[in-house]
Amino acid sequence: MTDYVRKILTSAVYEVAEETPLDAMRLLSTKLGQDILLKREDLQPVFSFKIRGAHNRMSQLTAEERARGVICASAGNHAQGVALSATRLGVRSIIVMPTTTPEIKIGAVKRLGGEVVLFGDGFDAARAHAAGLAERHGYVFVHPFDDPDVIAGQGTIGMELLRQHPGDIGAIYVPIGGGGLAAGIAAFVKFLRPEIKVIGVEPEESASMKAAISAGHPVTLNEVGLFADGVAVREVGEETFRICRDLLDGIITVNADEICAAIKDIFDDMRAIAEPAGALALAGLRRHIEMGAAPKGSLIAINSGANVNFDRLRYVAERAEIGERAEALLAVTIPEKPGSYRAFMRLLGRRAITEFNYRYAHGQDAHIFVGVKLTGADKEKREIIDLLTGNGLAVTDMTDNEVAKLHVRYMVGGRVSGLSHEVVFRFEFPERPGALLKFLEGLNDAWNISLFHYRNHGADYGRVLVGVQVPPETRRDFYAHIDAIGFPYWDETENPAYRQFLETN
Repeated sequence: MTDYVRKILTSAVYEVAEETPLDAMRLLSTKLGQDILLKREDLQPVFSFKIRGAHNRMSQLTAEERARGVICASAGNHAQGVALSATRLGVRSIIVMPTTTPEIKIGAVKRLGGEVVLFGDGFDAARAHAAGLAERHGYVFVHPFDDPDVIAGQGTIGMELLRQHPGDIGAIYVPIGGGGLAAGIAAFVKFLRPEIKVIGVEPEESASMKAAISAGHPVTLNEVGLFADGVAVREVGEETFRICRDLLDGIITVNADEICAAIKDIFDDMRAIAEPAGALALAGLRRHIEMGAAPKGSLIAINSGANVNFDRLRYVAERAEIGERAEALLAVTIPEKPGSYRAFMRLLGRRAITEFNYRYAHGQDAHIFVGVKLTGADKEKREIIDLLTGNGLAVTDMTDNEVAKLHVRYMVGGRVSGLSHEVVFRFEFPERPGALLKFLEGLNDAWNISLFHYRNHGADYGRVLVGVQVPPETRRDFYAHIDAIGFPYWDETENPAYRQFLETN
């Protein structure tokens, strides 16, 4: 550790990197009952901590090595660090990136002066290709994590943390991909403050360091998940493994929903958007508190980056409430007869409904897919399920069902043979607790609901698509009735989307 502390103290990172703030997460601290702070590496010039290790390594290049140029393999953040550092040093940089790399990272590398080569479906294939190019053309390979100078550069974060928060620190939570960041922080923190816990955090689907420590040596995972692409590494480094094995106080794994919840936590407190790998450490911190295993004292999470494609935020927003245990997804069987919806909604009372999907099917039972907002996590979900089953309804908990969350919720519907006189309307109503129940109570039992789709999008207005069986002789009465409800509506019976995918055969 002495060698690493010396390297960290004499690092050249501040030629290009900045000392980032350590911000208090006041909302989350109040919510979880513990002092939580966030190290803002998303505020670096390349929006990631990776600039530290990349520049520290490249500052050691000899004149002959600078003339040859550098090459690296990266899913994006290390690539930007190498490209920026190389441009500042006047060195040519070739960056091999997986073909799955988000466009925001590819574009950033090009703007920073890097020559991008896209190869392979993941980091390991890109790394192998970069190593081959380095051997053929004589480029200097700048490893993203398994290099002492890279590790020392990342370790400057640990140096800053101890200076910024000299008081009581219970634990520091660090995201792990290849292990360079965790190794660097642990080397410095454990040398000066061995009582502070340093906890690594990995995605459940990419837990390569946990697997290595369990096996006693680095192992290659068969595959890794790409949601948190910044830490999607199949095999950790030899040097990073050695340090993490000896110095880490534990490793926590979290799932994608918990990462999404942590992204939301950071936004709520900081009005900043972290990439999935950037929010990984905070997700682990939350899991540790929920497990009752977090030590006393301030808890620090490293926000390692903010390089996320904007379109990925749709997935994040959809899954965040599940990740923070704030939404239950339930499949409920109710009688297939007029009035069943209102009876079901009355059971739920003023609980906020986040989603409601239904399509008529022949038979005596109707199967609905419903989302319910929670305030009391699993205990409240259990109470809701007990309430529904106690009133004779069959309930299946879909909250942790990946097929339901990813696919089935969007596929409830389809064509129905023999369904007569169906008309389809789109309604809008003010979005507030109890609004959906009020809307349903405005519909008369004289007409049977045959299709229903509602999803709360956090907007001021709720939007519902509803199909109703209205015989021609009652059509005038039906229009008079929905006019009396008072909500804006549009007749979508001739809409080509409905006609092609949902209209009865």
